Amino acid sequence: MADEPATAEQESTEAAPPKKLNIKLIGVIAVMMIAEGAGVYFLVSMTSGSSSSAMTIEGTEEAGREQTTEVLLIEDRFQNVSSGTVWLWDTSIYLQVRNKNTDRVEKIMKQREAEIQEGVAKIFRRAEDKHLRDDPGLETITRQLTAYLYDVFGTDRDDLPLIERIIIPKCTGINAGG
Repeated sequence: MADEPATAEQESTEAAPPKKLNIKLIGVIAVMMIAEGAGVYFLVSMTSGSSSSAMTIEGTEEAGREQTTEVLLIEDRFQNVSSGTVWLWDTSIYLQVRNKNTDRVEKIMKQREAEIQEGVAKIFRRAEDKHLRDDPGLETITRQLTAYLYDVFGTDRDDLPLIERIIIPKCTGINAGG
């Protein structure tokens, strides 16, 4: 009886021949997969646009025109004697303007240069001492300049002011009275 199970195993191994991997079949499958991959690659590269072509997004030109730029309005010294002492205010004033309005603003600045300088000088001469020395954000002067310059420059086709904002990066007081 001990011999019977051993012989059954031998018969089953002898009856089924060992499976050999067919190398030709594997080679054919590999070549087909490589050819398919190359075909897909060439198809995709032919139908897609070139990587060097510039893609433009609609509205980028209009968005660029709506961005702002800074234009120097005046860089000068303005006198103020409201405190009884002569003060000179060394000041730089910039206008923040949309790019589409820059040419028009510069044209108006050139045509009305003396008028604008006179108007700004009047605002500084009439300003109270506390608005120049004690107002760290220069809100009062900025508000007065904004109202004056909105009148000078007017509005654009969209009925918006040509000037977005008045920027005063430098306003340094110099006591000239001694």
